Amino acid sequence: QVNLVESGGGLVQSGGSLTLSCAASGRFFNIYSMNWYRQAPGKERELVAMSPNADTVTYADSVKGRFIISRDNYKHTVSLQMNNLTPEDTAVYYCNAVVYGTYAGDYWGRGTQVTVST
Repeated sequence: QVNLVESGGGLVQSGGSLTLSCAASGRFFNIYSMNWYRQAPGKERELVAMSPNADTVTYADSVKGRFIISRDNYKHTVSLQMNNLTPEDTAVYYCNAVVYGTYAGDYWGRGTQVTVST
């Protein structure tokens, strides 16, 4: 079992910044990747940033140059620094961990709301 807890969401004005954090806990040994997804009202959940390891990251085109994902393999945490936010970034942001080994699976946090006002 893997538990993921996100924090750091909130309300911010357009052009502002927020940093989301996610901590993994539980009985696991091997996390392949820790990632961030988001789901806006009426839309499907989409990948925002993926971190298979601390040296390799992938971003959605819509956030490239504005968001930065950082992963700490020892602390089992991942953060998402979001800069120059726009109302289009408004969504519930979910932390995701892909685990292999004994407790292999795809795990999700409950999500944290990010709202960007004009």
